[in-house]
Amino acid sequence: MLLTNAKLFTGESWIADGFVETEGEKIARVGPMEELAAGQAGALDVGGRIVCPGFVEAHCHLGLWEDGTPERFFDGNEDKSGAVLAELRALDALNPREPSFAAARAAGVTTVVTGPGSANPIGGQLIAVETAGVCVDDMVVREPCALKMALGENPRGGKETQPTVRMTTAALIRGAFCRAREYGERRAAGRADYSLRDETLLRALCGELPVHIHAHRADDIFTALRLAREFGLDCVLIHCTEGHLIARELAEAGARAVVGPGLTFASKPELRNLSFETPGALERAGVLTAITTDHPETPVWALPVCAALAVRAGMDHDAALRAITSNAAKICGIDGRKGSLRPGTDADFCIFSRDPLDIQARPDAVYIRGERVFTTEEASR
Repeated sequence: MLLTNAKLFTGESWIADGFVETEGEKIARVGPMEELAAGQAGALDVGGRIVCPGFVEAHCHLGLWEDGTPERFFDGNEDKSGAVLAELRALDALNPREPSFAAARAAGVTTVVTGPGSANPIGGQLIAVETAGVCVDDMVVREPCALKMALGENPRGGKETQPTVRMTTAALIRGAFCRAREYGERRAAGRADYSLRDETLLRALCGELPVHIHAHRADDIFTALRLAREFGLDCVLIHCTEGHLIARELAEAGARAVVGPGLTFASKPELRNLSFETPGALERAGVLTAITTDHPETPVWALPVCAALAVRAGMDHDAALRAITSNAAKICGIDGRKGSLRPGTDADFCIFSRDPLDIQARPDAVYIRGERVFTTEEASR
């Protein structure tokens, strides 16, 4: 496929009049029109429309919290069956036929990181998947993508089991990693029975498996960074609601943050400082930042709307686009395949007739690995 006469956003910068050529499932070439031989056969002239990478939702629960489903049937591990459940895999619960996958595609969201909720200090393994497919095994981009952890009110809120206070949450996490480290030493000496849970924690301890830590309040954010330092964890801050209050400190710590959901209400005390100013403040401070809907807290189709609202609150327009494309992919460790238009990445892209962050914008067409998965004509049928 060859798209010509496009206004390209590559995930990093703009090409005013450019082309994108794909070969099979991959991007083969990207550049300005003057680099393309005139009259090349088979070209699709997009007539100056915008072509950008498919959007990347860096944190959600798509396919586990299903639309129109009573809470008792949710598969997001919110049943509080244990404090440390590192061995659980979102892969084993995700339903790709859940209607929100179609809504995501129709909004240009082509990749999501999804998985367990935040009722457990260590809740299980997140997965990065494409939003089109029949069998989840064929949709996988990275599995596991990260280990989900949680601090603050969610793991301690309203439960009859541990943890009941913030100190307990941190202590449970420390204890789990210390036991996993001891397990690794015993295993190396041939004195340990196999433990799926400890094997998963060992992958985090050796830096092979990133940890995504749910933290809203500033003190919980600092606790996340403290735990990461203590155990050498590759940490991403999830939500980071009060990040704008400590942006300088987070930048100095080299933090990465997935911010949101902003399009919601302050449902608990730790959300009192909820603001769409947060992603812009972090980005300006030098923090690698993505924007999230946290679906179903905000519907996944609203991801570009959330980016637009961040722009309204002061974030640079292109930085907001990066926050749902290239930066989101970098934070989730999938930028070798997703989030940008450059040779070698998957041919995931959207065609827009107006600014993708315009509230009235909707994709004219959406492609995943070179295959068209949505058009406005199909949506109107």
